[in-house]
Amino acid sequence: MHRNGNELLINFKLLLIGDSGVGKSRLVPISYDFFNFYSLLMRYTNDCFESQLSATIGVDFKVKLATVPDGTKIKLSIWDTAGQERFRTLTPNVYRGSHAAVFVFDVSNRESFDHLSSWMEELKTYSDNPNMIKLLVGNKIDNISREISREEGLRFARLYSMPYAETSAKTSEGVNQLFSDVVTRIYNHSELWNQGKKRAINNSSSRAHLTELEDKQTRSGCCS
Repeated sequence: MHRNGNELLINFKLLLIGDSGVGKSRLVPISYDFFNFYSLLMRYTNDCFESQLSATIGVDFKVKLATVPDGTKIKLSIWDTAGQERFRTLTPNVYRGSHAAVFVFDVSNRESFDHLSSWMEELKTYSDNPNMIKLLVGNKIDNISREISREEGLRFARLYSMPYAETSAKTSEGVNQLFSDVVTRIYNHSELWNQGKKRAINNSSSRAHLTELEDKQTRSGCCS
């Protein structure tokens, strides 16, 4: 049975994986981790989009609070891994302890699609969670110069038994539904849910941390 959100704050780790430049995230150097801005992440967590941001350097993450059907609050730690080869030594530590992975490619960039198999092999090598949820996302569907059709994306997703979604961080199309789907799948996966509960922060410390996150999330505006 799930406990009430007033008593427990459950943390789940989500990875965004894919080539650099596909729109999964672009870092703005803000001092607090809670206020780092991204493209897909920025649209989801702050409902805004910046077209001119530098690529992620190394590894960064964004925190988002979400509420599951029974009212429990969860803390979704969304990690972005840089696509550049020089940061590959960071990969093992980033993948460990993850509950879900979203593979992102740019529908207007054939190369980013062709590299998906390599990213999946990397996850298979370093992941320590056999119950991890995996999804495939085609981003930048607002781009008229499309190279990967929806049908091709669906075929690839079926090959790896993954759900498939398409998004535009620029227009926000599909973004909220994507992350909502991730949260719902975690909630409905008993093994993953129990993993999160074991690592949860309880009692007063949990409540204080939850209040802090809620305050930060309320104050964070678009590109503030």
